[in-house]
Amino acid sequence: MSTGSQPLDAERRADFLARAEDLRPELHRYCARLMGSVIEGEDVVQDTLARAVVALQESGEPAALRAWLFRIAHNRAMDVLRGRAFRDSEPIEAASAIADPNPEPMETLMQREAIKTAVSRFTELPTVQRSIVILKDVLDEPLADIARLLDVSVDSVKAHLARGRARLREINARIPSPTADRTHSNDVSRYVTLFNQHDWDGLRALLADDVKLQQSSHAVRSGSKDVGGFFGKYAKIDGIRLAPAWLEGREVIAVFEHKDTPSPAYFMWLKWRDGRIVFIRDYRYDRYVMRDAELKI
Repeated sequence: MSTGSQPLDAERRADFLARAEDLRPELHRYCARLMGSVIEGEDVVQDTLARAVVALQESGEPAALRAWLFRIAHNRAMDVLRGRAFRDSEPIEAASAIADPNPEPMETLMQREAIKTAVSRFTELPTVQRSIVILKDVLDEPLADIARLLDVSVDSVKAHLARGRARLREINARIPSPTADRTHSNDVSRYVTLFNQHDWDGLRALLADDVKLQQSSHAVRSGSKDVGGFFGKYAKIDGIRLAPAWLEGREVIAVFEHKDTPSPAYFMWLKWRDGRIVFIRDYRYDRYVMRDAELKI
């Protein structure tokens, strides 16, 4: 039912976001692999929910919420990929319709192949193959649902799936290049040291006047005074510690919730300008991102 262009009231918006929250981990698994990055995948998820709220104001909520959100996420990811001039895919209907080459006993093997593949390696597939392999072998979507999402025939889905699976096996057969040794920056090292010493005033002194803080679907906080409260919340948590880390070629900060915990619970990503922090992205409330994150401590 149409709601016109009236803004959503707080109750309806909160209700929608609460129901959409349950779909965020699946949306992220899809978007992270499309983008080849858990960080950029989460950016697409955030943008998807923001666009969905706007769409609700204009036309109301659709009957099939999950399919609707996946379509918004897919379209947004494709826009970003096209804008970056990623390697182009073959036309979406270009693959010849062929019979599914994988009998039922092979389905589990194909799913295992896709799930074990590093997120970044999916970008080596053309975008159509990439999307279909993720939907089928990572998220286990029915072929008919994939066809509806991508607006193609089921036969075309089968053909692209067969080609994508074959390419993915070739990709995984290659030995990855050794990771270059990385030295952590003085900025990140100083941040980690001050945090682990609980020097909250020292951390606040690192904030630029125009710093921004982003946490999940919460409103973005701006300005050193407002963002400074971020450290006050962490000051109340016992046992938390940080460590410099690398993720997808970016310098990030791993967060360990207890002193003796061997694995980080989530991470932070900071941007700097002349030794001052201008942006903090805290993934405390988006822990599903860690499922596919390959942090190097």
